[in-house]
Amino acid sequence: MNHNQIFIAVVVIWVASEIGVAIAKRSRGGASRKDRGSLTLLWIAITIAAFAGGTIASSVRIARMPREAFWIGIALIILGIIVRAIAIVTLWRYFTVAVEIATGHELIERGMYRVIRHPSYTGLLLSFLGLGFAFRNWISLAVVMTVTFLALSYRVRVEEAALIEHFGDRYREYMKRTKRFIPGLL
Repeated sequence: MNHNQIFIAVVVIWVASEIGVAIAKRSRGGASRKDRGSLTLLWIAITIAAFAGGTIASSVRIARMPREAFWIGIALIILGIIVRAIAIVTLWRYFTVAVEIATGHELIERGMYRVIRHPSYTGLLLSFLGLGFAFRNWISLAVVMTVTFLALSYRVRVEEAALIEHFGDRYREYMKRTKRFIPGLL
């Protein structure tokens, strides 16, 4: 397989996994929806980021990365898929693609959730970081990460507001003990 075939295969697996999650974990009855358009914004933003990154990578030659960046990117995409899958499985009953609070919703603080409040988004950020590296272009990397991070930041604010509304001080205390995306940093 050449680089293009490997890239396409990994991206197809990544997109298929996201579509699978979207179908399996869509909204269900009995939940209080708090999404405020963040899911739609996220899908639009990441689609634009991916297409813009690819377009820039194929047309702007001055910001090329070394060939090894491609393999770093592929590894990061796969790592991101794995991190996101573990986070989703950990939350399983309470994970939905829309921001909503289920009846009997519990605050999960095990696994990655002991140190990171949003490990599924950490996985998504890792995959998009990988996409930027796989494009082998510094400008593509900057565009992909900036757009994705901004969209996820809005989504997290919406999600955390819903969780604070539901759990109150318990969630505020959890926020003090954990980071949003990266243990010890962010």
